[in-house]
Amino acid sequence: MLLNLSIIDLAVVKALDLDLEKGMSVLTGETGAGKSILLTALGLALGDRADSGYVRPNSKRAEVNLEFDLIDAPDARQWLKDNEMDDEQHCLIRRIVNQDGRSKAYINNRPVTLQFLQELSEKLVEIHGQHAHLTLLNSDEQRRLLDAYAKNQPLLDQVNNCYKHWLLAHKELAGLIKASVDQSEREELLRYQLEELQQLDLANFSYAALSEEHGKLANLGQILSTGLAQVELLYEGDPQSVNQMLSHSVSELTHIALYAPELTDICNLLSEAQILTEEAALQLRRFLESQEADPQRMEQLENQIGVVQSLSRKHHVTPDELPDLVGKLETELDSLTHSGERIETLTAETAQLLAQYRQLAAQLSEQRRTTGQKLQQQISAMIKELGMPQGEFLVDISDLESDAPKLNGKDKIEFLVSANPGLPPKPLAKVASGGELSRISLAIQVTTSNDKTTPTLIFDEVDSGIGGGVAEIVGQKLRSLSHNRQVMCVTHLPQVAAQAHHHLYVEKNNKTDITSSQVRLLHDEERVEEIARMLGGVTMTANTLAHAKEMLSTGVKQS
Repeated sequence: MLLNLSIIDLAVVKALDLDLEKGMSVLTGETGAGKSILLTALGLALGDRADSGYVRPNSKRAEVNLEFDLIDAPDARQWLKDNEMDDEQHCLIRRIVNQDGRSKAYINNRPVTLQFLQELSEKLVEIHGQHAHLTLLNSDEQRRLLDAYAKNQPLLDQVNNCYKHWLLAHKELAGLIKASVDQSEREELLRYQLEELQQLDLANFSYAALSEEHGKLANLGQILSTGLAQVELLYEGDPQSVNQMLSHSVSELTHIALYAPELTDICNLLSEAQILTEEAALQLRRFLESQEADPQRMEQLENQIGVVQSLSRKHHVTPDELPDLVGKLETELDSLTHSGERIETLTAETAQLLAQYRQLAAQLSEQRRTTGQKLQQQISAMIKELGMPQGEFLVDISDLESDAPKLNGKDKIEFLVSANPGLPPKPLAKVASGGELSRISLAIQVTTSNDKTTPTLIFDEVDSGIGGGVAEIVGQKLRSLSHNRQVMCVTHLPQVAAQAHHHLYVEKNNKTDITSSQVRLLHDEERVEEIARMLGGVTMTANTLAHAKEMLSTGVKQS
């Protein structure tokens, strides 16, 4: 259960440190005192989206801390253990929102993603908002409530996993069947394109090598004339060749090195240069002698390059990408060639998945029908207690129009109600008035919460639209929920507040420039005064106080 709620600089709350107890706690206060900010803080700490508007004016950041005792939350303990975040029997959740709207979340002092935080929160707290009766009109919400009450989630997961596998196989099969209509024409085109490309000997293909060889043959004349001129300049020209000039320099410097030994190293360097020059000239001559014009090879290269460029333009790729293109075309051709086999395999697979889906969906339908009978009896009984003595609640389960598999099974689930005798049951949205819908919603929430393992339940003004003796019954029902879990309720009704084990009061402080809200636990006398205030009247009379004491005394006796 939730042991402590701590808030720092969140909206109208400057600082709050609130210890919470087992049983039923109510939260009351004047309209506008700030009751909603506590639920906002809880929602934020449990994974709601954050924005900069949460940060109190003139503050750098807002912070919410929650401390839980996990002794009554086995699912949460297992989740923390599975994710290596367990800390014995306690869990600390921390959420920080900065001025720019960015936020950080921590579980047991370890940073986590918002998704992780939400996964854990579902196992710790369940919040029933004041607009739950509007959400209840949605058919998906009605299905979710029935499945949650029936504990259908494991079977529902099997149904949905089977559906997803069937859908993937079905889509692939449909695509292959559609493609097979034009298969022969596509196969013929692919074979022609591959034959065209394979004439290039792509296993040994290099467009760069082709271009290099072509460039060499195309410029052979210039290569020969320039090369011969350089042989003449380097070695064969007499007496102006580089070789002869270096020889002359070595001879002259060697002579004077007899008188200046420091010149010996220079002489050696020039001698090496002469040797290298001679070697270079000889290699250049051998290269030039090996070159000869080859018009036939030149024509062959030009044809090859022309074919390569033509195919590149045709397939919208670069010349170097042609080998990869062949691989892709071969893969597609192979896929088409074997598509018949794949179609047979997928046909058998989809038939098997469809049979499996129908079997699981039938089991799910049976569980829904069985549990639906029990749920409608319990809710019918409760709405009678809540001021609709002739009310009847029905869970209508019928088959969807289409026989094809669907997510969440093959059932159409609709909640129906008959508020008056003799009238056929109709959908909630068409029958119930605002007050009736609030009572029906409350009956559903209380009934479906009875068997849940969530240790903390929070009800935010779910009792709106009711009053009098019905309000007292609502308080009793909420109190009964708290016998094995923690229940928190925000209410404006004294009949509900009187049933609580603990009473929290929210008040606004306008003494400073920035308004702030505070929460405190009321003691016995203070509870009497607050119940009396909620009963109404500007002046608190002795009769009002006596009535408040009687309501509180009745609530204690009934527990």
